[in-house]
Amino acid sequence: MMMLNMWLIIIMMFIIGNVIFISKHKHLLIVLLSLEFIVLSIFFLMLIYLNYIEYDMYMLMIFLLFSVCEGALGLSILVSMIRTHGNDYFQSFNML
Repeated sequence: MMMLNMWLIIIMMFIIGNVIFISKHKHLLIVLLSLEFIVLSIFFLMLIYLNYIEYDMYMLMIFLLFSVCEGALGLSILVSMIRTHGNDYFQSFNML
């Protein structure tokens, strides 16, 4: 019963992250935070699944490595956008 509750919480985290990603497309920072929330829910899902099948956690370290690289790239895009345009609105620059 406890395992089922954990699965439901993680699935709800994933769904909430996707809803925020879809609905809040005005600011880049909110979009990046929702992507990190989705990555965190996938990390928890993989952690519980790999513990359940008694597999080693090497794959989680690779996943964390890629998620940190993704976060650093998103942060660098946010900083360069704020430096060039003055804010993080998607409407303030042209998408050509």
